[in-house]
Amino acid sequence: MRVLLMILLMATLGFQAHTQEKVNTEINQIIRKHGLEQSQVMEIASWMTDVYGPRLTASPMLDRATQWAVQTLQGWGMKNVHTEDWGPFGRGWELKHFAMHATAPNYFPIIAYPKAWSPSTKGTISGEVIYLDAASEADLAKYKGKLKGKFVFMDTARVVSEWFDAPAKRLGNDELLRLANAPEPTVNRFRNFQSNIGFANALWKFLYDEQPLAIIDRNYKGDLGTVFVSGARTPEGRAWDEGRQVIPQATVSIEHYNRIFRLMKKGIPVTLSMNLEAMYANPDKDMERNIIAEIPGTDLKDEVVMFGAHFDSWHSGTGATDNAAGSSVMMEAARILLETIKETGIQPRRTLRLALWTGEEQGLYGSRGYVEQHFAEMENRSVKALKPAQQKISAYYNLDNGTGRIRGVYMQGNAAVAPIFRAWLDAFRDLDATTLTMSNTGGTDHLSFDGVGIPGFQFIQDPVAYSTRTHHSNMDNWDHLVAEDLRQAATIVASFVWHTSQRDEMLPRKPMEIETSAATGSR
Repeated sequence: MRVLLMILLMATLGFQAHTQEKVNTEINQIIRKHGLEQSQVMEIASWMTDVYGPRLTASPMLDRATQWAVQTLQGWGMKNVHTEDWGPFGRGWELKHFAMHATAPNYFPIIAYPKAWSPSTKGTISGEVIYLDAASEADLAKYKGKLKGKFVFMDTARVVSEWFDAPAKRLGNDELLRLANAPEPTVNRFRNFQSNIGFANALWKFLYDEQPLAIIDRNYKGDLGTVFVSGARTPEGRAWDEGRQVIPQATVSIEHYNRIFRLMKKGIPVTLSMNLEAMYANPDKDMERNIIAEIPGTDLKDEVVMFGAHFDSWHSGTGATDNAAGSSVMMEAARILLETIKETGIQPRRTLRLALWTGEEQGLYGSRGYVEQHFAEMENRSVKALKPAQQKISAYYNLDNGTGRIRGVYMQGNAAVAPIFRAWLDAFRDLDATTLTMSNTGGTDHLSFDGVGIPGFQFIQDPVAYSTRTHHSNMDNWDHLVAEDLRQAATIVASFVWHTSQRDEMLPRKPMEIETSAATGSR
């Protein structure tokens, strides 16, 4: 029998009035100087992307990027700089060469990218394109024995509309007002995803049984040469599992996909050639690692303020807005804090801990592994018991929504932090950071902390062209980073981290549910 034990994890005297929350204007002025006037964030981002990008989880390039980050943080004077293992994960993958061409009825080069963990072809392969027009298992039977030696197209054509509005945008006053007025989020413990999972599984099993040359798709969004691409799919398990068979897979730009599709609809056969050279790598026996670095505290050094972002990326660009932007901002925030300490001689009361996570793109693996190792005993992603260190983390701050400037904070339903954050944000009204929302936001590493009762926060950011152009796409490169936005973000993060470290109390916490077993009495 299972019961839910409600444990109140509230910091003592955490509910302070707005006028009582201290803001150190002198420290903020120094943070502004180093963050806005003497910024290094774009140079950090260039090293992370131009030199050490992309950074696919478990890839050799990620290992090289990790070594660079560790050496850079050590060179700045960060303490306790190290990596921490998590896993097991599986095999790495690195692209060495790729080319795709249409060879009949006439030649043209194709804009396309292989999906991560696709295997090498045996040199250049060539074959006819076939469109798999199937919506049921009965439909699949029509293609039995007809896919081998073919390039299989998985999607219909998609209508492309011209852009009459800019793909990049800022958050307007109405959008920010809606966020500010959002109610406290409700708990949705059991989500029901309605999809044709049974047919999808049958489809992929059929494809692997038939063994085509390659499986080709296109995106539901993207045009003008922008290709959104992630990882290869298998009928069961994951493409990065050691020994897993993977059929070569690629995503084609919508304009080229549509052209080929229209030719086939006219009854004109299309032949493609493809050459893919990739390398599977597993130098660390399935284990991956996060990067950790600290600025030691003083009288409250056993308590910790954490700030971080995910360091890994997908492979078609250099992982700039997702998420060298966040990682560069967090590294820059650490550098700003070091310079502020050096200039003022004032040390943080709590220990400041920077974390750069890996495995985020595959499912928050790095941050979840860290949380499970240090803060909570987990079973099927449910908290079974809290570890003593969980009570020593005042907050975790995260950045992972592109290059856009910070406009405020998602409070994740933690109303008690509102007067505290309001005081801190008011110091940056001139930088357009004003909004607090009770809303949750998902999809990134603060959830690992929030899920075990630690105050975890993601900052509200301007979307810019994140979802329309750069997120997981071949256009995710340094050129699409906005320097002014990243300088602003690093400055605000540094101030939040500093003020969290100097409070007499840790940040207040939300109530938390821990699932326990009445039969065993486990906690």
